[in-house]
Amino acid sequence: MPDTTSKINFADNDTTFDTNGVQFVINPNDEFGLTRAMWFKEKQGAKVTVINVGGAETEPTLRKALAIGADTAIRVNTVATDGFTVAKQLADVINKGGYDLVIAGRESIDYNGGMVPGMIAGLINANFVNNCISLEIDGNNATAAREIDGGKETVSTILPLVIGGQKGLVEESDLKIPNMRGIMMARKKPLTVIEPIESAAETTSVKFEKPAEKGAVTLVNADNLDELVNLLHNEAKVI
Repeated sequence: MPDTTSKINFADNDTTFDTNGVQFVINPNDEFGLTRAMWFKEKQGAKVTVINVGGAETEPTLRKALAIGADTAIRVNTVATDGFTVAKQLADVINKGGYDLVIAGRESIDYNGGMVPGMIAGLINANFVNNCISLEIDGNNATAAREIDGGKETVSTILPLVIGGQKGLVEESDLKIPNMRGIMMARKKPLTVIEPIESAAETTSVKFEKPAEKGAVTLVNADNLDELVNLLHNEAKVI
């Protein structure tokens, strides 16, 4: 996803996202998931594979995940057009790889679709826990907690399992920063590029529109309450 500090623009009459000058980073929800996967690797000997759908420009993000500690990376060589297309491509890789636990982010924070994890679970016939804030694995059994309105719900299930993770799965203070040794080792770890399966996009973006710019701000001296009341009454018309 684009770095949250990037200046966002659109091209082709506001129908496509303009990637010029945009730096891409790991989606924060995915980063929480990757950190939890690293815990399973360190504590239980799990093997961690990171997978994404995208062009060659996404490989630095995969390399960062390898530098953090993932064992292998896979890139499906196609443009990530819509949620269903991405889910179909990922589900095919997951089925062929025989993975029993898929840790995805609850949603990306660029388009905020929130569709991919649930679709993957449906396509591979796995259990699914969304808004996941805690996950423990014991053999083939899993205990997870998910955020619900006004609280949290704890559930037990079995593998194979897909979760949509978020903050709480780990905390921001737990996130790992690649060190020099990790960066050097990442260069030797396998990053496999595979061609996509046939899949047609179910949706297309018609038009993008930026939020309206914030209006001008009028500053009033703290000692001049009369002017403040006058502006609120006659200009803002809120009193």
